[in-house]
Amino acid sequence: MFRLNFTKTCRSALQKRTRAAPQCRWISLAADGKNCTLELEDGTKLRGISFGAETSISGELVFSTGMVGYTEALTDPSYKGQLLMLTYPMVGNYGVPNPKNMDNFGLPAGFESDRIHASALVVQDYSYVYSHWNAHSSLGDWLKENNVPGIHGIDTRMLTKRIRDKGSVLGKIVLDTHETPETKDPAATNIVAEVSCKEPRIFGEGNPVKVIAVDCGIKYNIIRQLVNKGAEVKVVPFDYPIKNDLEWADGIFLSNGPGDPTMCKETIQNLKELLELEGDAVKPIFGICLGNQLLGLAAGAKAAKLPYGNRGQNQPVRNNLTDDVYITPQNHGYMIEDSTLPSEWTTLFSNENDGSNEGIMHKTKPFFTAQFHPEACGGPTDTEFLFDVFLEAARAKKGEAKLNFPPRQGLRKDVAEKLDHKSIKKVLVLGSGGLSIGQAGEFDYSGAQAIKALKEEGKQVILMNPNIASVQTNTGGDATQSADQVFFLPVNPDFVEEVIKREKPDGILVSMGGQTALNCAVEMYRKGIFEKYGVTVLGTPIDVVIATEDRELFANKLNEIDEKMAVSIAVETVEDSVKAANEIGGFPVMIRSAFALGGLGSGICKDEAHLRSMAAKALSVAPQILVERSMLGWKEVEYEVVRDAADNCITVCNMENFDPMGVHTGD
Repeated sequence: MFRLNFTKTCRSALQKRTRAAPQCRWISLAADGKNCTLELEDGTKLRGISFGAETSISGELVFSTGMVGYTEALTDPSYKGQLLMLTYPMVGNYGVPNPKNMDNFGLPAGFESDRIHASALVVQDYSYVYSHWNAHSSLGDWLKENNVPGIHGIDTRMLTKRIRDKGSVLGKIVLDTHETPETKDPAATNIVAEVSCKEPRIFGEGNPVKVIAVDCGIKYNIIRQLVNKGAEVKVVPFDYPIKNDLEWADGIFLSNGPGDPTMCKETIQNLKELLELEGDAVKPIFGICLGNQLLGLAAGAKAAKLPYGNRGQNQPVRNNLTDDVYITPQNHGYMIEDSTLPSEWTTLFSNENDGSNEGIMHKTKPFFTAQFHPEACGGPTDTEFLFDVFLEAARAKKGEAKLNFPPRQGLRKDVAEKLDHKSIKKVLVLGSGGLSIGQAGEFDYSGAQAIKALKEEGKQVILMNPNIASVQTNTGGDATQSADQVFFLPVNPDFVEEVIKREKPDGILVSMGGQTALNCAVEMYRKGIFEKYGVTVLGTPIDVVIATEDRELFANKLNEIDEKMAVSIAVETVEDSVKAANEIGGFPVMIRSAFALGGLGSGICKDEAHLRSMAAKALSVAPQILVERSMLGWKEVEYEVVRDAADNCITVCNMENFDPMGVHTGD
């Protein structure tokens, strides 16, 4: 039994979860799971603790990457017969939604099927305490309801590396009080037959585009996508004679599913008949995951088992027609071998990590596939447009269906010209080292990664003001990942200009050195120093830095796109700050310093005297402050998003601050 002693500082948060009296108390976490063992076919045995159903099971051990999405993964029929190991260490902290809550289509909202299909769940750390607005039960209780075992306390990092090095492995979870189950390979049987529906079912009845969806283990979000985009979807069993319904259908969809694709002999034969059709009888075909493999086999190609499969939410895939690259969610252990494709077929998508096939396309007919999951859940939705490509072809007149893959939004010509980095040979990186005795370095890891990326591009790197206790200046190991030259000098316009004179860099990277480097770069930009020496600013343009650091400009930018924000006024004097406070509705007010290090000079002002004092201090270190209506006590949710010049956006992380607004200095 684990016990955690919560102090008075988190009393209010505890009351919501426990409905307890307002006092300090002990919270017991029921971690009384029985001891069990994860046994692999190679003889490896790892001890752990059970947190799901108290039963023993065998299957194929596979790993999946991704920080969230365990409810979607566990209910994905493609995991049938597999022991699912999650690489993210903490699992279960947001609980599980209510499986009885249905969406507009009568499907369980937040799930990919009506039950858990994975044979077991393997994690490093299981969170016995969960918290989420949508949570109905704990992950452990949900596993027990579905009679699925879970094991935690396992070194998932070691196991993941082992699988990557040696390939997939069969295994079993054995409770100490149970007999060891027989080792079974789920791919040895046609497990598609176990997850496929038994009778046809209609979704989106009355929608104009008619689609037959062959259910080999279809994820519910595929149905949602098709129906939401205007299709009436007839979901049919995996061995359904599709040819009998061709007069009704405008298009054929092939779903994801588990196991060895060669086991689906009836499906492959049905597809062969469709591929032989000509003229007006040809109907567009779109396959996902197992659907890609089945269409490839029907076309005459061969399938092969990947060493350890691609499962997770972060696999890069290239469209060989447009040369666009997408980040995709995936879950498969087999692939189509490109070299075996017949001459009338071509590879549409390729995996940028291992080069494996990620989709095929017929050269003249509207047949195409994606090995990844454009419907997501979980994972990024970059390739959701593939459903539009399919339905657009299905809407076309008979014999006129074509596949049109839209390229990603291209760069503006002026931006593209600025991004011609081929001529840049040497780059000056402004580092994040301390500027005074005892001061900490910041942004150290991002700076190290920037140097690594520049070196991989063949650039010579000059580093100024590094954190001396960092990997940026390591001399051992891989020298191709450290700077060529290092200057231990302060980051200010005079010293940076001297380094530019001496080293003559073609480009400068200022966004890895924190607020000090940004302020320095803004001053040099305004003085024309970069232009004087022909130095190109890489990464975030300086005019964008100014627009985000200048509180008034930033507020104006948000207003331009109708983004909601607190009423605010930018000022440059103490007297104007008092006037601004009265104009926006009185006290308390929030003040924010422009171009300030770590939020210096920002905070909540409770009355005029407090405002005058704080404004005077803020204006001593910043040229401008923003006075805005107080949001004291509001919940703060933060998203960190990376965006490139091609308008690709990646949400790096999101977080909900434990404290309300008005507590943290970064507010």
